[in-house]
Amino acid sequence: MTGKDLRIVFMGTPDFAVASLAALVENGYQVVGVITAPDKPAGRGRRLQESAVKKYASEKGLRLLQPEKLKNPAFIEELESLKADLQVVVAFRMLPEVVWRMPRLGTFNLHGSLLPQYRGAAPLNWAVINGEKETGVTTFLLSHEIDTGAILFHEKTPIQENDTVGDIHDRLMGIGAQLVVKTVDALGEGNYSAIAQDKIQTTKLKPAPKIFKEDCRINWSQEGEQIRNLIRGLSPYPAAWTELLDEKGQPLTLKIFFAELEKADKLIPGTIESDEKTYLKIASADSWLHITDLQLSGKKRMKTEDFLRGYHGINKLKTN
Repeated sequence: MTGKDLRIVFMGTPDFAVASLAALVENGYQVVGVITAPDKPAGRGRRLQESAVKKYASEKGLRLLQPEKLKNPAFIEELESLKADLQVVVAFRMLPEVVWRMPRLGTFNLHGSLLPQYRGAAPLNWAVINGEKETGVTTFLLSHEIDTGAILFHEKTPIQENDTVGDIHDRLMGIGAQLVVKTVDALGEGNYSAIAQDKIQTTKLKPAPKIFKEDCRINWSQEGEQIRNLIRGLSPYPAAWTELLDEKGQPLTLKIFFAELEKADKLIPGTIESDEKTYLKIASADSWLHITDLQLSGKKRMKTEDFLRGYHGINKLKTN
């Protein structure tokens, strides 16, 4: 049996998952059902928004399910009716055992790290934040504990000095799609060896927990490289930020999307300097960070030069 003989149910929600679904559909694999998140209200008008996976599945005429609860008996019955040989999960929520055990070949997940490192909700972000030089994607069989199942395959990619998490996301989206196809073929042919993660020798495990707003706040007392990694690891979303105070002591939130380093001595962390035309830099413990892309609260994202043309008095601000 080949991968194309398998009846596949695909589960995913964002753009990252669409690339893998498209790779299966457009290469002739039997995707008999697609599971994605229910439509959710978003934006100022609170209009219902469809997931990226739903939009693609609808365009291709694929059978679509959007369960509110994955243990709902009606959903379980409908899922069983699809008679899947294999389930593929890419950027979806945690599955109950009754779901991931259902197909005869089980369920595999595409995870955005080189497991067992960076288990959790935000692996791409944390790899960049921690200054890693490489990352990748891993396919693994689902088991009881999240991101701990036996590893099937992985692919690596370098993290370049100026890469943001957005760059890594886009690169791994394509690499991951190819790896999903490879994994489906291997499972169909029985040509694979699943390796238990606790059998892999590694240094101390680094987690990748969900990122909250306060995790994104810049601490200017840190070293410049550490701050720059934080900025890159959160750009473009959710974005690193700092709070500035105007002359009246009123706070202004500044999101920073990219910065370059200039090593320097005897700095006062948080000091702001600018010629109010071409550059804006903020001091860390050991470097100036030259801000190149930013967004002031209530404004759109822009280059620093454009921001300075429309904002006067930047040297009168101070970090909070």
